[in-house]
Amino acid sequence: MKALVTGANGFIGSNLVKRLLEEGTEVNVLVRKTSDLKFLKGMEVNYFYGDITDYSTIEPAVKGADRVFHVAGLAADWGPYQKFEKINFKGTINVAKAAAAARVKRFVYISTVAFHGFGKTDVTEDDPPAKNLIPYAETKLLAEQWLWEYAKVINMEITAVRPGNVFGINDRTFISKYMDAMLSGKFAEINHGSSKTCPVYIENLIDIVLLVSKQDKAVGNAYLATDGLDITWHEFNTLLAEKLNIRLKNKSVPYGIAMTAARIYYGIHSLLNIKSEPFLTPYRVNNGGLDYHFSIQKLKDHFAYHPKIDLDEALTRTVKWYQQYKR
Repeated sequence: MKALVTGANGFIGSNLVKRLLEEGTEVNVLVRKTSDLKFLKGMEVNYFYGDITDYSTIEPAVKGADRVFHVAGLAADWGPYQKFEKINFKGTINVAKAAAAARVKRFVYISTVAFHGFGKTDVTEDDPPAKNLIPYAETKLLAEQWLWEYAKVINMEITAVRPGNVFGINDRTFISKYMDAMLSGKFAEINHGSSKTCPVYIENLIDIVLLVSKQDKAVGNAYLATDGLDITWHEFNTLLAEKLNIRLKNKSVPYGIAMTAARIYYGIHSLLNIKSEPFLTPYRVNNGGLDYHFSIQKLKDHFAYHPKIDLDEALTRTVKWYQQYKR
């Protein structure tokens, strides 16, 4: 068995590579020459240097693979649409076409719940996408829609996984910054953390990704991937604070004020063409201030899926990694 993992040096990708190797799979990784490879250190993988926006660099990496896990993408809530389109949409087309040409059996696309939008609970895979999406969510949606059309004209099996708010080991984007803010006292909930959220611990997510890469029933299907918890941000934050051995401070900002501030930050950055990301964005305020909750009933119905690692243990492992990472 041989697999190609794009975006292998990142948060989800590095955890996926580790598990594939543990299963005895030979792993090809497609990474850029400028990539930080610290999360792949010590792993016996086949390195291929290239970029998903350059089709010619994908061909050598996908040769001989029976499964492709397309993890690479631009995951951010700030930046020009054209950049997201080039990486998330056109890059996905390149990887899928190279995989089909190499006669790959199964193509697993790491999508997102973000295009379902906010202010909803128990969203299912069949619910329509939201309107006025940020470039990240819109281009991920376009890529997934293109894949379903492409699946009609090629023999390659395609499935998609739409992760919720992923956290855990090697997460430098969300959870490490989140804990930094908690520990520094620069942390506040929105509306007292009363909105529902959709955490998925990285090891549970990898279980799902590997599961759908092997099961026939997964072909042609997309799966929402969370830990299936009915949980608010305040409940999540309280438990995380306990694991950090601190008391969660009772600091809260009303949703309306937070959104106004986010729009001002966003507007100033856009007007002045500032390259760094804003301190606040509307996406972050919506994520923390509106219900953002998804059903995993389809995973349960198709595969009798249940997360192996509960939230208490997941946060224990995450904090342990964070403390070592920050040394």
